[in-house]
Amino acid sequence: MTGVGEQSARPAPQAGQTTAFPEQPLPLWRRAVLKIGSSLLTGEDGRLSDHFASALARLVVASRDQGREVVIVSSGAVAAGRGLLQGGEGGLIQRQALAALGQAPMIGLWQRLLPMPVAQVLLSHDDLRNRRRYLNARATLRELLRLRALPVINENDTVAVDELKLGDNDNLAAVVAALVDADLLLIATDVAGLYSGHPERDPSARPVPTVAAVTPEIMALAAPEAGRLGTGGMRTKLEAASKAAAAGIATALFSGRDPVTVAALEQGRLRGTLIPVHGDRLLARKLWLRHAPAGTGVVRVDAGAETAMRLRGASLLPGGIVSVQGEFSRGDLVDVLPMEGADGRATVLARGLVQYGAADLRRIVGRHSSEIESVLGFRYGEAVIHRDDLVLLGQASAAPIAGEDGR
Repeated sequence: MTGVGEQSARPAPQAGQTTAFPEQPLPLWRRAVLKIGSSLLTGEDGRLSDHFASALARLVVASRDQGREVVIVSSGAVAAGRGLLQGGEGGLIQRQALAALGQAPMIGLWQRLLPMPVAQVLLSHDDLRNRRRYLNARATLRELLRLRALPVINENDTVAVDELKLGDNDNLAAVVAALVDADLLLIATDVAGLYSGHPERDPSARPVPTVAAVTPEIMALAAPEAGRLGTGGMRTKLEAASKAAAAGIATALFSGRDPVTVAALEQGRLRGTLIPVHGDRLLARKLWLRHAPAGTGVVRVDAGAETAMRLRGASLLPGGIVSVQGEFSRGDLVDVLPMEGADGRATVLARGLVQYGAADLRRIVGRHSSEIESVLGFRYGEAVIHRDDLVLLGQASAAPIAGEDGR
């Protein structure tokens, strides 16, 4: 079967016989996005329950104790709101109202289970399509992680329309994984992973431990309907895994109902389905930055900044900037040039996405990063162009720019 790992080619079990997923190592990771569906956060009465959430919270704590970072994408707001009212489900407007009602208790559940501060972040796909809002969201999430807080992200169901109808927090989790430069996307489900058939209806269904690529044949294995409380299904999880893999992020699908499976993740072991990466995400991003059309904005830097970017893969700080040319906005792609030579010309050194618009940047040229807020009255971060948003051109591009954590 195209795209299925070798382990899936084992004989099918006999009718009535269950087959467990073989244990396999997780890819090494430093930062992960953990997506948790509604069915894992609610009890039989439809109200919020920590029955399964407790084990997932322990996974977060254990990962933090190991020096790793976790971001949660949590469903459950609509289900929590429904549980508060004990009412049936109406149309879109009622679902949006239920989402608004359920946000507070859903966040409260995570804060009760976790020892660190929990921060609620509501996102829609529009937030991530718009360059400025994308940078705002990423800067906020990076700062929350730096502060050792736990971001709990949910789709902004109260204003979303298409997203709410599709219920694609799975796909949102894949986008968030790229947004925060995660190494791994963990999707907790109410089943053990991907099977060759519906595990409750097909007695010959067997586990699929590894998916080399999410092909049409693999998508055909996904159950078309969602669970009782969820609005997605295995299909949206595979779509999310495909997006993550293309961005250089591995995905693990596992049962959030099995405490043994969840505990194994703390030891770097997976009992579920692994979808490995399709390529290097940093290289893909650098290629996009290199070939995307740039505007007319130019930032000129001194020799110290040039050396720091060339040799150390450093971010561009305001102290290293000597002049700003042209007009551009936060999030625009600009060229970075060294100071003018004797002939008044200089080769483009790098290009990247700026965190500050031209007018604001002119006010902080040559300043120390610690002075940004006192000068502007706000601060998007210490870097004018973060190293992850910067690509060196010419000979300098042979030395890759490392990510924030040195990858």
